[in-house]
Amino acid sequence: MRVRDALDRPMHDLRISLLDRCNFRCPYCMPETEFHEDYKFLTKSQRLTHEEILKVARVATSLGVSKLRLTGGEPLLDKKIVGLIRGLAGLPGVDDLALTTNAMLLEPIAQKLADAGLHRVTISLDSLDEQIFTQMSGGRGKLDQVLGGIAAAERAGLSPIKINVVVERGVNEHTVLDLLEHFRGTGHIVRLIEYMDVGNRNGWTMNQVVPSKELLEMVEAKWPLRRMDRNYPGEVARRYKYADGAGEIGFISSVTEPFCGSCSRARLSSDGMLYTCLFATQGTDLREPIRNGADDDELADILSRIWLQRADRYSELRRPDVAEHHALSKVEMYRIGG
Repeated sequence: MRVRDALDRPMHDLRISLLDRCNFRCPYCMPETEFHEDYKFLTKSQRLTHEEILKVARVATSLGVSKLRLTGGEPLLDKKIVGLIRGLAGLPGVDDLALTTNAMLLEPIAQKLADAGLHRVTISLDSLDEQIFTQMSGGRGKLDQVLGGIAAAERAGLSPIKINVVVERGVNEHTVLDLLEHFRGTGHIVRLIEYMDVGNRNGWTMNQVVPSKELLEMVEAKWPLRRMDRNYPGEVARRYKYADGAGEIGFISSVTEPFCGSCSRARLSSDGMLYTCLFATQGTDLREPIRNGADDDELADILSRIWLQRADRYSELRRPDVAEHHALSKVEMYRIGG
C-alpha cells in the first residue's frame, strides 16, 4: 500500500538517524561552544534499539518506502551498525540503502558495510583546503582520514559516491573549484548545497547563502556543463554533466529554488520521533507506542495517519519573518540528519 500526503506526495524515502552524537563540531550544526564535553546527549535507553529501527523500517517499506538512508549525528559512531545494515538490506522492497557520513571512521569498515548490503555512501566534505576544512569541522576533522575513507568506499564498491559540500559565503566558496577539480574524472558526484537555516544554532542569515545560480556560473566559466534529467521523481539535486565527459555535478538549491512540491522524505530521529520535514518544529513519537507493544498493523496505521495529514512546505514559504519565527523551534539537524 502506498500512502500520499495532503499535497499528493508519496512516502518514498525514510532517513534514519542512529544517534545524536558526532565526532565533528561543525559550526553550522553542532558548534563546540554549545556541544561541549558536558553536553547531555541522548542516553542508550532513550535511543531506539536496532530492533525498533528495523520494525519502523519494515512497516515503512510496506507503505511504499523503497529508499533508506542512515544518518546521524555521525552514524559510524554506532559500533553495531554492520548488523543493522544487514537487517535493513534484507527487508523486502528496499531498492536503495545508503549512508551519510563525514568519513573519518569509514576506511576500516567500508568493506564490512558493503558486505552487509549497503549500496552506497554520501560523504559530507566542505573543503579540501586544510585550514578551511579544520575550521568547518570545528577542529575535529582530519582531511587525510576523510580522503582515505572515500578511497576505501570506492574500493568496496559503495558507489556512486556523492560528496556533499555546504557552501557558505565568506567561508569556503573560494575553495569550491579546487574541490571540483580534485573529484573530476573520479566518478564521484559532487553536490553543492546552499547554506540553509536548519536547526537553531547556526545564526543563519540570507547573506550567508551563495545561490546555486551563482555557483553554476562560476563552475561553467571554467568547465562547460550540460543539464541532465532527474534520476527519479523527487530528486533534490539539479544534475549537470561536464561537457568534456569528466563526470557529474549537482546543485541543491533549497533556499533559492525550493523543491517542497516533490519532497517524499520522512525522517526518524534517534529517539523515535518521526518528522515530515527537515525544518519541522514537532514530530510524532513512535518510541512510546512501540515500547507499549504496538504491532506492525498498529504502527502502519500511525505512519499512514501522519503522512496523510502532511502538508509541509517550509522552504517554499520561507520569508524573513517565517525563518525568524522558526529560528528557536526547529528540530536540530544533528537529530534527524540532513
